[in-house]
Amino acid sequence: MGIFTRFADIVNSNLSALLDKAEDPEKMVRLIIQEMEDTLVEVRSTSAKILAEKKEAVRRVERATRQADEWQAKAELALSKDREDLARAALVEKQKAGELVEALKQELETIETQIARLKEEITQLQEKLNDARARQKTIVMRKQAASSRLDVKRQLDTSKIDQAMNRFEQYERRVENIESEVEAYELSQPRSLDDEFAALEAEDKVNQELEAMKKKMSKKKS
Repeated sequence: MGIFTRFADIVNSNLSALLDKAEDPEKMVRLIIQEMEDTLVEVRSTSAKILAEKKEAVRRVERATRQADEWQAKAELALSKDREDLARAALVEKQKAGELVEALKQELETIETQIARLKEEITQLQEKLNDARARQKTIVMRKQAASSRLDVKRQLDTSKIDQAMNRFEQYERRVENIESEVEAYELSQPRSLDDEFAALEAEDKVNQELEAMKKKMSKKKS
């Protein structure tokens, strides 16, 4: 199973759980990024182990190759001493060592293929993680903006505004009623002595202006 298949299974499982709980997008994005980071750490740890296995496989190939070369030298030595039986036995051991070298080389090729595939997947996962982190900021800002707009919409709900305006009008009518009561109270109060003299003075002024107007109009007619 590839790391992306495994990662997708983990994320899908957690996303399903979050959706069942109706979690918000910001938490879901944080979870996805956390899963990607954990997967990346795990894959890098696996890659380090495989690199160690590669080094050990290389050493085993080198040892088996040296053994094959040593048996070759021993076979040549035995043959130079007319010990064909020993030379034959040495060549048998050389053949075994050669077969081990080939088997170890195939194992090494398999390890190198795994390493190459892991490097490619790590690079892809790192790129996706970087992209997710960049998009996380955008998602958080969009969520905050949407939440603010939703709050404004709720506050500007038409029915609530109408209710507020109705209460405002009720308070305004109450104030008008109080003002009317004050005016009615003032009208019902008897006038003071100063008010009486002020009224007489005002009446005299009106009479004087009226007589002056009559005289002026009489002169114009004559």
